[in-house]
Amino acid sequence: MAKRKDKCRKKYDIMRFALKCICIPAAAVFIIYLLNDSYRKINEEKYQDISKFSTLGIYVPEVQIGNLGSSHGAYDFNYDALTERGYSCFNFANTSQSYNYDLAVLKEFGSYLTKDSILFIPVSYFSFNNEVVNDAEREAMSLRYYHCLSPENIPDYDLYIDIVAHKLPILSAGKDILKLFPNLKLSIIACAAEGDGIDEAAFAGRAQERYSRHFDNKDEYFMQERIEELYEIIDYCKEHDITPILITTPFSKYYRDLVSEDFLTEFESVVGKIVSDTGVSYYDYSYDARFRGNLAYFMDADHLNGEGAAYFMEILMEEVSELKSFLS
Repeated sequence: MAKRKDKCRKKYDIMRFALKCICIPAAAVFIIYLLNDSYRKINEEKYQDISKFSTLGIYVPEVQIGNLGSSHGAYDFNYDALTERGYSCFNFANTSQSYNYDLAVLKEFGSYLTKDSILFIPVSYFSFNNEVVNDAEREAMSLRYYHCLSPENIPDYDLYIDIVAHKLPILSAGKDILKLFPNLKLSIIACAAEGDGIDEAAFAGRAQERYSRHFDNKDEYFMQERIEELYEIIDYCKEHDITPILITTPFSKYYRDLVSEDFLTEFESVVGKIVSDTGVSYYDYSYDARFRGNLAYFMDADHLNGEGAAYFMEILMEEVSELKSFLS
């Protein structure tokens, strides 16, 4: 009798264990499903910066003047004056977008650029390296392109990341998952807004932060693969009757003056060789007197604000011979 009870208990324990093995993962999957469904809207808001590509072919049927680039391209080109004159313009740039992603974006959406169109290609001091500073930033930057590019155009395409991006974005939420619980009391570090005046000491401090981001802890400033990718971008433009123009956008004196002469010499040498090899034009506004000391044109040490970007476009329309010819 005791043996029968032991056998029954063992069977019961095995069944209970098996049930736990089924129910616990099932419950976890169900919770992930619920959270994932709620997180989708937050995830869509996170990638609003690349949603602009969905307007191509619909609201923007063709592009006559545009630009690639990282944040210097995203913030420093203001096409309002040109669109008011009837030109179709588009900003293909995104924050931290390196040349491999510039090339991927161009392969995906370059067909919207018209014959003899103008394409500005920013050449920043970090362009031949990477602006991202750690693996978390690198993964976040890569993930956003799964929302706008075809698999064949995504650098180092990964099927798992693709599935996460489109089916289970909750798995890549990171700290953003806390947005699902707005009533939680979180510790937030806020930045005080500036007043009407410009605090030059604070501005200089932010310039040091920007410089450190771009120059500190970098093994190599001029990666050969980045240089080759720029050549590929230029080749693509030439093959598709697009006029490529290399350009370095304006920097404030607080940022530009931190850059060493040795770096600038090598930078000028690398860019000079590309210009010589390809025959493209290069315009350098990094040390332009109209901007470097006029902090009212900057949102931070190396990015123009709306007013500065509008003024910069006025200058380009007057000084860039290829653009002047296109507009005449």
